[in-house]
Amino acid sequence: MSDDVLKSAYDGLANVWRALSAERRAQLLDQFKIFYSFNSGNIENPEITYHDTAEIFGENGVSNFTGDVRTIYEINNLKNAWTWLEDALASDAAFDEELILSAHLVLTRGAYDDARWAKGERPGTFKKGNYRVADDAGAAPDEVPRLVGALMAEVQGAVLSESAGKNALTIAAYLHAQLVDIHPFADGNGRTARLLMNYVLLKLGSPPCAISADDRLAYFGALDAFHQEGELVPFIDFCRIQTLKTWERLL
Repeated sequence: MSDDVLKSAYDGLANVWRALSAERRAQLLDQFKIFYSFNSGNIENPEITYHDTAEIFGENGVSNFTGDVRTIYEINNLKNAWTWLEDALASDAAFDEELILSAHLVLTRGAYDDARWAKGERPGTFKKGNYRVADDAGAAPDEVPRLVGALMAEVQGAVLSESAGKNALTIAAYLHAQLVDIHPFADGNGRTARLLMNYVLLKLGSPPCAISADDRLAYFGALDAFHQEGELVPFIDFCRIQTLKTWERLL
């Protein structure tokens, strides 16, 4: 699919989404958030299954589970993260340090491993040490607050601009890619980036995006293009493809 055809297909989907009634969008989001949460969790934790995710969303618990209890915490956190996102949308929460720290806290509460905990790392706080990410370690811990503050101020300005609506996916993809590049946390960076990307999209009236765990290698490759070459277009195109695949299943 050419870039022009892909963009046209995505813009068509966005127009369909915006034309739906609020009630219909809410119904679709109830289906989406289970699909999204399963995939967002499974990208980093293959023990997360769709069945367990659906049970926790529907029944607030799982039956016959014999795996690592940390997996249940992670799924439950993904469920709670959608309540967090809905509250953030209702309150029109600004893009600032508090937003990113609260998003990280809800996604990682109770799920840090013993090794990170022993090093003083805590959910909802910036990292204290460096953690290897591919060939480098993201930003140094003492640089993280400044870089995150600058990023969130930049995104806040973009969200408030007159062109924000038509540039929603670009803003969301930029936030995601830059956040992963900074890698501000000891764990949970990808989950936090994916949640905040969807906060941008929904805030600006665009369809949310679920990144399929089956496409994790293409996902990492698109992020590498941004990290290594400063090219955001491959990641934007990847997100367009993922959004179209998501809503072909749900609409």
